[in-house]
Amino acid sequence: MTQDRTWRKSSYSNGTPEGECVEVSLAHDARVRDSKNVAGEVLTFSTSAWRAFIGQVS
Repeated sequence: MTQDRTWRKSSYSNGTPEGECVEVSLAHDARVRDSKNVAGEVLTFSTSAWRAFIGQVS
């Protein structure tokens, strides 16, 4: 479940609670959610897919 995970907010949100951006949780897989709608939909990626994605955008 998503509530049992530790979430990190993107640094692009300026590190403030009011900052609206995405949050990511990296446990057994990678999950991404909208920080202003934490109960909403979550995107889930396998570890290898997440690494490939990060490699392409960084």
